[in-house]
Amino acid sequence: MNPPPNITDPLVLFMPSGKRGRFPVGTPVLDAARQLGVYVESVCGGRATCGRCQIEVQEGNFAKHKIVSSNDHISPKGAKEERYERVRGLPERRRLSCSAQILGDLVIDVPQDTVINAQTIRKDADTRVIARDTAIRMCYVEIEEPDMHKPLGDLDRLKIALMKDWGLKNLEFDFYLLPQVQGILRKGNWTATAAIHKDADSDIARVIALWPGLKNEAYGLACDIGSTTIAMHLVSLLSGRVAASSGTSNPQIRFGEDLMSRVSYVMMNPDGREGMTVAVREAVSGLVDKVCAEGNVQRADILDSVFVGNPIMHHLFLGIDPTELGGAPFALAVSGAVRIKASDIGLKLNQGARLYMLPCIAGHVGADAAAVTLSEGPHRQDEMMLIVDVGTNAEIVLGNRTRVVAASSPTGPAFEGAEISGGQRAAPGAIERVRIDPDTLEPRYRVIGSELWSDQPGFAESVQATGVTGICGSGIIEVIAEMYLSGIISEDGVVDGSLSMRSPRIVPNGRTFSYVLKEGEPKITITQNDVRAIQLAKAALYAGTKLLMEKQHTDHVDRIHFAGAFGSFIDPKYAMVLGLIPDCDLDKVSAVGNAAGAGARMALLNRGYRREIEETVSRIEKIETALEPKFQEHFVYAMALPNKVDPFPKLAAAVKLPPRKVMSEDGAAGDAAPRRRSREERAARRGRG
Repeated sequence: MNPPPNITDPLVLFMPSGKRGRFPVGTPVLDAARQLGVYVESVCGGRATCGRCQIEVQEGNFAKHKIVSSNDHISPKGAKEERYERVRGLPERRRLSCSAQILGDLVIDVPQDTVINAQTIRKDADTRVIARDTAIRMCYVEIEEPDMHKPLGDLDRLKIALMKDWGLKNLEFDFYLLPQVQGILRKGNWTATAAIHKDADSDIARVIALWPGLKNEAYGLACDIGSTTIAMHLVSLLSGRVAASSGTSNPQIRFGEDLMSRVSYVMMNPDGREGMTVAVREAVSGLVDKVCAEGNVQRADILDSVFVGNPIMHHLFLGIDPTELGGAPFALAVSGAVRIKASDIGLKLNQGARLYMLPCIAGHVGADAAAVTLSEGPHRQDEMMLIVDVGTNAEIVLGNRTRVVAASSPTGPAFEGAEISGGQRAAPGAIERVRIDPDTLEPRYRVIGSELWSDQPGFAESVQATGVTGICGSGIIEVIAEMYLSGIISEDGVVDGSLSMRSPRIVPNGRTFSYVLKEGEPKITITQNDVRAIQLAKAALYAGTKLLMEKQHTDHVDRIHFAGAFGSFIDPKYAMVLGLIPDCDLDKVSAVGNAAGAGARMALLNRGYRREIEETVSRIEKIETALEPKFQEHFVYAMALPNKVDPFPKLAAAVKLPPRKVMSEDGAAGDAAPRRRSREERAARRGRG
């Protein structure tokens, strides 16, 4: 690989973003994109296995940019990229940006199917009423004017007024206020409003802000930092009203799609932790700008904030290296609640604004799971409640007022569209709903951005702006479940090749068969590997749930709540058909939206909830699935649809399940039990690897 003559620091332009920069010869294109803030998906952490980081080189003389771009200016395909192309295929002109290295000036096109900025983000707050007892009190007082015969300082007379009118004793003041007190009191003609911060269990009350005269506005932030999305609510501390909500993609995605990829990035790059901390803090600051603009609120009026996130997001937001969370014993740097000034992490709100982070439950069960627990309250119920937050690392909570247990389970990114041949994140144009006729095996589907089904008049016109671009998580769950219900796949997940005689949608794919969901360009096909990826993901989640049920000595759950933005789009029926969750009355399975954000809002508006969740987390029993010997057994059984050994009588009463059909790996009917067992055991080992 020799660079073009006289090229030492090639100029690279990324389109359509227009971002450009110079990089040393040999720099991987993906690294250049990350340094410029160009968002390109990378699920595998740069190992050339996921195929999500595809780019195209634009050839020609781009005079406007003074760049001559050529395929000769990028390294030839290496062994990893050739292996990926041989196994999974690469469209013409596409390259894997994690493997391709810069040799000369380049214009790089980032195809829209690899850009993640446009993903659909659920950000609205729920409408629950929360009893207010905030950590912030706004106290208006009238202060005695100075008197030569009473030589008390202005600050001392302010303290006396606050004690007299509000019963506040032994007050402390933030130091930054001391130089401002005299000017504020005189500007207010000896009246002022003090913002008092006091935790529920603290004897210390502290003045954190001071205004001349009457101040009747005070706001707080409730923010859920997810590995994929960040959601924020701006809330009035005086009324409890949500003044504004906003959400954005987590920019850390450019460093790694899943949590372990980000930990690996930190381990392999000396500046990795700092880069991801800066990225998430800048994203949070950008959301503050958005909610302030929407709510017509000044940053200086924000006095309190509550943040939640999984352990790795929690650590990176606080500037803590998450490396220890990458392997056993998964040690947290801090597990208890964190109380700091917002300015300690560079968050520009009111100068005295506070920041509270809920406690983490365990090394893989974070403050977001604690917030979900606070929101849904299994510890307040008699029923056995299961809470599932489906993500790259699913968090599971099971319990009632007697006992609560929690675990995480390594589902991977398949439910978010990664590892799926036609998969993508939820964005306009993505298939989100699927139905398959059991007689004809013909599909119909709905896409994000259109209310019409694909077989309805006007559908083509309704998706003209976006097209049909791929299939997102909810669509993947439904298409696999529908393929099972219509007999296209067996309970072992094998595509029945004999059905190719009935339908042209069953097509050979090497030694296996695939199902064509959508013809045309792009052609969307559900392959045998796609089915396997979903089986692995759902088996990991179910196995984690099964472990918790055993710890609770129960063979059933009374109620199931899907938490998280993705959970809001999951149809409970199809989740149960797939075997993602255990058997339960379907009318007792519900999506609760961003319950982590709701829990954060509860902790913001009522300091008693902070005490409650801290006490609850201290009692929650943490189960580490990686150390449980029965996890693999449950995993193997859960590879089947819906499960090899667990009955689903309540589901069977509501949905007509197909008769059992055992297939061999190549899609031929027959007894494949010995081979199936070997395959499932290999899958179990991969799921725990």
